[in-house]
Amino acid sequence: MNSFNTLPGNRGESPTSCDEKSRAQTLAAHGVDALEDDPELAAIVGFVTKLCGVTVATVTVVEEERQWFLAREGIQERETPRSTSFCAHAMLGDQPLIVPDATQDPRFADFSAVTGPMHVRFYAGFPLVAEDGTPIGALCAIDTKPHPGGLDPFQREGMHVMTRAVVRRMHHNRFQKEAKSEAEASEARLRAVIDSVPQIAWSADEDGTFDYFNARWAKLTGAEGPRTALEWKPFLHPDDFDKALQNWTETFSRAEPFEAEYRLRMADGSYRWNLARGRPVTSEPAGRTRWYGTITDIESTHRETEASGLLAGELSHRIKNIFAVVSGLISLTSRDWPDAKGFAEDLSGKVGALGRAHDFVRPAGGDMGNSLHDLLGELLRPYAAADADRVRISGDDAAIRARSATPLALVFHEFATNAAKYGALSVPGGEVAISIATEEDRTIIEWRESGGPPPAEATHSGFGSRLVEMTVTSQLRGELQRELRPTGYFARLSLPRSAL
Repeated sequence: MNSFNTLPGNRGESPTSCDEKSRAQTLAAHGVDALEDDPELAAIVGFVTKLCGVTVATVTVVEEERQWFLAREGIQERETPRSTSFCAHAMLGDQPLIVPDATQDPRFADFSAVTGPMHVRFYAGFPLVAEDGTPIGALCAIDTKPHPGGLDPFQREGMHVMTRAVVRRMHHNRFQKEAKSEAEASEARLRAVIDSVPQIAWSADEDGTFDYFNARWAKLTGAEGPRTALEWKPFLHPDDFDKALQNWTETFSRAEPFEAEYRLRMADGSYRWNLARGRPVTSEPAGRTRWYGTITDIESTHRETEASGLLAGELSHRIKNIFAVVSGLISLTSRDWPDAKGFAEDLSGKVGALGRAHDFVRPAGGDMGNSLHDLLGELLRPYAAADADRVRISGDDAAIRARSATPLALVFHEFATNAAKYGALSVPGGEVAISIATEEDRTIIEWRESGGPPPAEATHSGFGSRLVEMTVTSQLRGELQRELRPTGYFARLSLPRSAL
């Protein structure tokens, strides 16, 4: 539905038609001030002069004390008093106001526009009326000579068309004004919400220029936000800037999500650890990418993590010392029990394997290991020290957690010890091949010995065998298959990936 009704005979009487206060509100709502000298309206009045064969045409808005021209052709004045306004009469009618000769019309003969320099003789005004019936003004054609015949049918039709065009322009302007007002209100509400969050919020354009920071930035840093990546340098700790800049540059160039931890300088000069995150958003159909992100204070979390790391390091060191003490006690005790020497050596080997597994997942310095290949290599390194090719590890790698390293260490230490005592590693030229394969949700590890003495059936199940069986089935929730093949000892472990 149009915002205005301009068809003759369709405007009903409205109680607001002559209420100047309501009229003023309607004019303000339509934002007609913004249409002064509007190019579209200017083109309309220019066409009206040609259509009607007149010297003057205007789009007139009538206010309480004056009438003024949004667009005009053939007249210099911007406004004239309402008291001598033809349009003030035209806008109140249900039909266009046609005055063939103003000097012969008692309503207008004494108007200064008629008797004065403007020398108005002919006037044709088509009312501009709001949808609620409020009169706005008129689209008019004016000439300095009479037009005894008024307007012919073609001219009338053309004026109706032009009047509707003026109305549509006013309607569009009102729609734009309301839409802009709503957008500004929505933006204000959004900014209020964003300014209330405890994080710093930011955005950057497709060129990487930072164009928005919420109020939290200024509150914490006491400064305006940086515009370019290099302008972040005063705000970041000197030890963190280069790494953060490289991270941003790389992720920005690839349009990938950005994440970095760094120390941000506060308004008082102190630094606090923060987590910065950003995500690229590509708009359609323009295909332009903008970045939106947050900066979250993680100072307390970082301190807790640092404290936990120190505690974990201290515990790891103490556990490593315990392994050494236990191994020492076993060796010391075995001296007084010569008959238990074999048992003591076996037990000491198991403790040593646990110690190596612990060192792998809880090193004294550097990153923790999480690779099954690397863990097995570390465990079996003492058995292949003289000939690296004697123990080969191949196939898929698998990630392991600290809790699975200990049972794995016990199992493969037992395999290696038996191989060194009775199997392939007990003679020169013997070899052990370990292959790893991933099958859906399980990891398959196979141990194959070759080149050793012929395997012999055990007369009974020893402690080591029972320990391996219990470790695989209970702690690793897996399955164990063992065979004495002509080529040597064979074992197959089928483990759930979740257990690793």
